[in-house]
Formats: sequence, structure tokens, C-alpha cells
Amino acid sequence: MTADTPQASEGETVIELPLTERLEAILLIIEEPHSLVSLAAAVSAPVPAVRQAIARLVDEYDGNGQGPRRGFELREVGGGWRLYVREEYDDLVADFVGGQAPARLSQAALETLAVIAYKQPVTRSQVASIRAVNVDSVVRTLLGRGLITELFQDSETGAINYGTTDALLQNLGINSLDELPPISPLLDDGSEGFSERA
Repeated sequence: MTADTPQASEGETVIELPLTERLEAILLIIEEPHSLVSLAAAVSAPVPAVRQAIARLVDEYDGNGQGPRRGFELREVGGGWRLYVREEYDDLVADFVGGQAPARLSQAALETLAVIAYKQPVTRSQVASIRAVNVDSVVRTLLGRGLITELFQDSETGAINYGTTDALLQNLGINSLDELPPISPLLDDGSEGFSERA
């Protein structure tokens, strides 16, 4: 009996489902990426076995095995694994979902989010200085959406410093902020208010 075999009571037969099928069942219902450790706990299997099973599923969905390439992919984002629609089908799915899609961020919210992503940790007044507008309501909106969070309060000024959350990484489909494009080419002089990300 292996470590991941379920225990049976006396007279009861336990049927061991394949690890990849157990993983797929969990991956189908999760809404946020889960780490290998979290997935291993969910399917009662060792982390190395889950890592191998994930690699097999990635290959299978990409069409590297016997079957065809799927319209979805298993992707590592924000330090965890989750099923995503392949990028080329984004428009198709968006059209299908239609009115059920969550409300988009306003231009002001996107600009404020960009400032926080590139400058964090950053205070509300620093963001307002860079954008040259009041950002109080926009910051509240971003906090409400879970895209930014309060990191710490400055001991001298009492100002709250903000940073982005894993939810932003998940929405952007990236693992870390290091994957954000350099900001300099997008600005007039490439320096005002920002330092270029390496």
C-alpha cells in the first residue's frame, strides 16, 4: 500500500483513482492558482508525484501526447497552477460570456494601478503627485477589487504604503512583477516618476 492509497474500513473496497484524474477534478473547480503543495494535499499524494502528473497534463493539453491540442492550458501563474483558456480563444470566450463579464477598470484605475505596480511600495499622495489628480476613490476601487493591498504604515508620517496583490499577477497571466515590460519606452522622457524595471 502506497502513502497516497486511501484507507479502507474492514470489509470495504477502496478503488484508487489515477492521480492525473484526481488532479484534473481539483483543477476544474479551483478559481485561483494553487501551489504544488496545496494540490498534493488536495489529492493526498506526494509533491514529486504531483509535479510529474502536472508535467504530463501540460504535455497532454498542449497536444504533445497521443491526443489533440486542447482549447485550454494548464499554466503556472503567481506561484500556482490553474487551467486557463488559450490566448487565441480569449475573444471567443469573451463574446460567449458577454454581459456576465466583470466590469472593466476605468482609464483612471488602470493608470493608478500601473503607477502602484511600478513604484511599490508607494503612498496615495505619491500616486496622486505622479498622476496629478486625486486618487482616493480609485485606490478604494482597486482595494475593493483585490488588485492592491495595504503593505505597511510609515512610522513617521502615518501614510499607508500600497502594493499589488497576487490577483493582479493572475489577471495579467504572469508569475512576478519582473515580467512587466520596461516603462521607459512608454513615457515621454522615460524617467519622470518612474525608475526603469530591469
